[in-house]
Amino acid sequence: MKSKHSYSNVEKDALYRVIAERRDMRHFVNAPLEKGLLARLLTVANQAPSVGLMQPWRFIRITDQDLKIAIKERVETERKLTADLLDSRKSEFLKLKVEGILECAELLVVALPDGREKHLFGRRTMPDMDLASVSCAIQNMWLAARAEGIGLGWVSLFDPKQLATLLNMPEDSRPIAILCIGHVEKFYEKPMLVEQNWIKPIEVEQFLFENSWPKKNHS
Repeated sequence: MKSKHSYSNVEKDALYRVIAERRDMRHFVNAPLEKGLLARLLTVANQAPSVGLMQPWRFIRITDQDLKIAIKERVETERKLTADLLDSRKSEFLKLKVEGILECAELLVVALPDGREKHLFGRRTMPDMDLASVSCAIQNMWLAARAEGIGLGWVSLFDPKQLATLLNMPEDSRPIAILCIGHVEKFYEKPMLVEQNWIKPIEVEQFLFENSWPKKNHS
């Protein structure tokens, strides 16, 4: 039975399209965003669901060029350390573009705030739900950016403690993402790592179980 609360077919098509066409972008065109767009993206981030309505997202807008360079250097350091652990795929990994820090229009560091221990609603046995909540906020931004025709890339190659020190963050806070946001020449037809033959995506049938975790086949 179709729900009486359903959106129109046109609205639903738009929603499913933006989800399907969202991409983790690395290649940007050096041009400013239109006035008010960053504020709109932050507004939808703040509308994300959060456990106990704790809203555990904090955004640091990076506008200082020297600071951008310092962040890029830390990402590059982690990129090389990661490559060293990839053995036969090291050279292949080093060819991948992993960030657009100096090319994007806006650079944000997303962090968990200090004082999170006071929020117990939904976190007593699952304290990492603060991270899950922030991820929802980032996803909101990602989808809204794609609908606006703007690219967004989530960079996770960094040492959290080093980045926190660089940004003078409180001891109990934690950076979880560097977001590169800006205009792009085009969006990848498929996720970049798929286009670059780095990995193959998992199909729905492979991660959907029923009633219990399936037993491993040892034959």
